[in-house]
Amino acid sequence: MLQKKVSKWSTFLIEAGEHILPFPVSKYLFGSFSGREREESKETAMGHGSSKSPDHDGGGDGPRCSRTARFRQRLRRIVHQSSSHSTAAHFKLLSADDFAGIALLTLISAEMKFKDKWLACVSVGEQTFRTDVSDHTDKPVWNSEKKFLLESKGPHVARVSVYETNVLSKSNLVGYCDINVLEFLTQDHNTDSEVVDILDPTFLDRVVGKLVVSCSVEDPIETQKRFARRILSIVDYNEDGKLSLSEFSNLVDAFGNRLAEEKKEALFKEADKNEDGVVSIDELAVLLALHQEKEPLVSCCPVCGEVLDVSDWLSNVIHMTLCFDEGTGNQVMTGGFLTDKQASYGWIFKLSEWAHFSSYRIGLHSGSNAAHILVYERSTGRLVEEIIDGKIILSMRAIYQSKLGLQLMNKGAKELLQEISEKQGKKMNSTESAEEIPKFIELFKDQIDISEVRYPLGSFKTFNDFFIRELKPGVRPIACSEFDHVAVCAADCRLTAFKSVEDSVRFWIKGRKFSIQGLLGNAVSSDPYIDGTLVIFRLAPQDYHRFHFPVSGRIEQIVEIPGCLYTVNPIAVNSKYCNVFTENKRVVSIISATHFGKVAIVAIGATMVGSITFTKKEGDYVRKGDEFGYFSFGGSTVLAVFEKDTIKLDEDFVENSSRSLETLVRVGMQLGVSTKIQL
Repeated sequence: MLQKKVSKWSTFLIEAGEHILPFPVSKYLFGSFSGREREESKETAMGHGSSKSPDHDGGGDGPRCSRTARFRQRLRRIVHQSSSHSTAAHFKLLSADDFAGIALLTLISAEMKFKDKWLACVSVGEQTFRTDVSDHTDKPVWNSEKKFLLESKGPHVARVSVYETNVLSKSNLVGYCDINVLEFLTQDHNTDSEVVDILDPTFLDRVVGKLVVSCSVEDPIETQKRFARRILSIVDYNEDGKLSLSEFSNLVDAFGNRLAEEKKEALFKEADKNEDGVVSIDELAVLLALHQEKEPLVSCCPVCGEVLDVSDWLSNVIHMTLCFDEGTGNQVMTGGFLTDKQASYGWIFKLSEWAHFSSYRIGLHSGSNAAHILVYERSTGRLVEEIIDGKIILSMRAIYQSKLGLQLMNKGAKELLQEISEKQGKKMNSTESAEEIPKFIELFKDQIDISEVRYPLGSFKTFNDFFIRELKPGVRPIACSEFDHVAVCAADCRLTAFKSVEDSVRFWIKGRKFSIQGLLGNAVSSDPYIDGTLVIFRLAPQDYHRFHFPVSGRIEQIVEIPGCLYTVNPIAVNSKYCNVFTENKRVVSIISATHFGKVAIVAIGATMVGSITFTKKEGDYVRKGDEFGYFSFGGSTVLAVFEKDTIKLDEDFVENSSRSLETLVRVGMQLGVSTKIQL
C-alpha cells in the first residue's frame, strides 16, 4: 500500500524546484543519510550538483524524475531528525467529546506468572502492531510505543494481547486486556504509567498477569504548529531557519496546489513584516495554519501522496503528522498486520501459510480463497480472525469453490453429509463426548467467555449440553428494551445486512439461484418481501448457539422445509456454484410486528447440525430478545427478511457489508429502527 501511494508523487512533485536533493528513491523509503551524503546534499542545494547525474537518478526519466527523487530524499532526512528537537506537547484529555488527535500508547513492561519469551500485540480499529520478543523472563520489558489516530467517533478501544512465543509455529495467547483509550486519558492518574490486569482469555474473571502502560495525546493546536514548522523546514535548504519566496513557492507546489504566483507572493508578504525578502519558519507556520482555514493550500500528503479532504484541516494535519512520525526514542512497534494472531505467528508457520496460498485480506477473498476469515468486532471496532482448521478450509474450497466438487455433491455426497451429520449428532449426545469440552474451550479460548455461562462446566453431561449452553441473566442486555420500534440482533454471530436482496447478491450471496421465493418456499407468500431488507446472522461453532427474536410481535406461522446440509461458511455462501440458503434444510417463521410489519425469520441447518429446536410455538406473543430456539452441534445461520422500507439498518452494518465484511455482534445489540414509528 505504501509503495502504491508513493507512486503518486510524480503527479504533483514535478515542478518542486531545482534545489531538491538528487538521491535514489530506495533510500527515501528504506535508508538514511551518511555524513558524506549530507555534505553532498548541501553542495547540491547551493547549485554545485548535476540534476542528471546517473549515480543519483536511478533511472532514465530525465530531470523530472530527478526532482521527484530529490524531494523525497530531502523529506526522508527531515522525517528522521532526532526526536529531541520535537516541540510536541502531550497531555491528558479533559473531555472525550468530539476529540480528534494523535494518541501515543506505550507498552512498558509486564509481570507474568511463569518465565518465557514474550511479545505483545496491540489492535486498534483495522490495524495491529506488535512489540519485539522479550528475553526469557517472567518480567518482560518492551518500552515499545505506537502513535495512532484517536477520534471520539472512531475506534478507541485498544486490545493488548500477550503471547508466549514459539519461533516454529503459532505463539500461544496467554491473556489480554482491553484499554478504552478515551476513558484512560480522561481519568486522573497519579503517575505517568498505569498497571492494568491481563485477563485469562477463557475465564475473564481470572488475572494471569499485570501490564504497565502509558498513554497520552498531543495537543491538537501544538500538532498543527509543529507540523507546519517541520514541513516548511523541508525547503529551508541552507537550514538558517528562514524561507525565501522561491522556497515557499516550491513547497506550495509540492502540496499539489497550483496557486497563482501573485497569490503565493501576497501570502508570503503577509508574513514578511520587515520586507527583507525572508521570513522565519515560526512566522510562516502560524500564517499557514491560519490561511488553511480560509483557503486550503495542502491537497495531497507529501509523504504518501494520498489526496486529502481540504475541508478537514485538523484531520489532514494528523494524517501527515503520523506519516512523518519520528517517535520519542523508544522502540516503535511493528505495523502492517490486520489481526493479533497474524502478528504473533512464528516464521515456520508463516511459511506453511504461504504454501497453502492463504492471505490476510478483507472481503470475499478472505472467505473463499484464504484460510483466514476476518470479521469486524462491533464492541471494540477491531478486526478479529475466525479460527478454522486449515485442512477443513482446503476441503471446503475443493468442494464448494469448483464445479467438480459440486458435481460430486450431486452424485451422492449430499446424502453422505446428511449421514455424517446424523452420526455426529448422536456422538455429541453421548456421555463420552463430554471429554471434548475442555479441548473445544482451549481451541477457542479467546472467543468463549466461560464466566458468562449460566451453569458450571461440570454440570454438562454431554458435549451438546455444553454446545447449547445458556448464559447468565443480564450478560446480553437488550438495546432500548422498552421501545419496540428498535430491532435488535438475534444471535451472537457474524452479521451481514443489506438494504435489498439485490445488494446481498452483489456483495455476499453468490449462488446463481438465490431468491426470496426460493428462500421462503411455497407455503409462505414471498410477495411482501420482494425488494425487502435482508439480514444474515451466521453462527460459528464457538458462538452461543441459542437464537432470539429481533422484534416484538406474534408468531403467525412456522413452516419446515426439508433440504441439504451444506456448510454455511462464507466459502460456500460466496460460491457461485452453490445455493446454500435455498437448498439447505430450514424452518421459516413469520412474526407479525406492529412497527415492522411481517418479519420472516429463517433458521437454516448446516453440516454437523444435529437439529433445530424451538422454544416458542405458533400463536405466542414474544418480546424482542426473547429466546426462540437453539441449534445443536455445528455452525448454523438465521436470516431475517423485512418488508420493503420498514427498517433503517444501522449504518455500520450496511457499510461493512458493502465491503463484504461480516460484523461480530452479540444478542441484543441494536440492529436498526422502524421507518414507521408509532409512539
